[in-house]
Amino acid sequence: MSAVIIDGKQVAADVRADVAKKVSQLKEKGIAPCLAVILVGENPASVSYVTGKQKALAEVGMVDRSVHLPESTSEEELLKLIDQLNADSSVHGILVQLPLPKHINEDKVIMAIKPEKDVDGFHPVNVGNMLIGRPGFLPCTPHGVIVLLRKAGIETSGKHAVVIGRSNIVGKPVAALLARKDVNCTVTMCHTGTKNMAEITRQADIIVVASGRPHTLTADMVKDGAVVIDVGVNRIPDASKKSGFRLVGDCDFDDLKEKTSFITPVPGGVGPMTIAMLMQNTLESAERRL
Repeated sequence: MSAVIIDGKQVAADVRADVAKKVSQLKEKGIAPCLAVILVGENPASVSYVTGKQKALAEVGMVDRSVHLPESTSEEELLKLIDQLNADSSVHGILVQLPLPKHINEDKVIMAIKPEKDVDGFHPVNVGNMLIGRPGFLPCTPHGVIVLLRKAGIETSGKHAVVIGRSNIVGKPVAALLARKDVNCTVTMCHTGTKNMAEITRQADIIVVASGRPHTLTADMVKDGAVVIDVGVNRIPDASKKSGFRLVGDCDFDDLKEKTSFITPVPGGVGPMTIAMLMQNTLESAERRL
């Protein structure tokens, strides 16, 4: 068997097209959805992510209030800027690109963003709302995983889903979303403390891998016909590339695609969904103004 490769680029493009249509309808009612992305310093990966977000904002017709601050910006200065954006009713979403320079406390910064403008879905209020099923912003990458499963037509109700990884950004929230009634999976979470991981993953109908390490999931660890969603993005050296590296996920994609029923590629799988869901959250924030 050869897996259906889930095209995250196409699904993300569809989400953005839908958002763009709704943005123009909101503009007719006098509301221009606006996102402020704050970048501190020159971390190359962060600069690249922010550029991607700015391109998406332009594509869907949203107002881009991005702010690029120097590495030397103090925590106090950053918190003051967040306060100003919180108070500005024309700004519907605030996102601080992580990681931040070492001298700035990330938790303090996340807590400073008003929950109703926290379009990343990282504020404890939004995390709590997600867990108990109340309205709030869902974290972008985990929500993107759920949308990919839906759009690919994968049956989730009653299925055994295994999540590898327990980060606050992907592992924990994606496990919570998979267990919600509208998705209805039975969920097992594996991590560095798990013994005999392969025994657990071989029982899974759906595996979401978010370990941040290449080759975490190999073909001998999955049953025939399983669904694999690879959230990992790892740079590995590759002399044949101009950049000197190539991007791979947390899975052995080539081997797994011969054994699974559905699989996401890296790049082009979950990655594009993150920004698409960010646009969706910013739109929802603007719609609430009505």
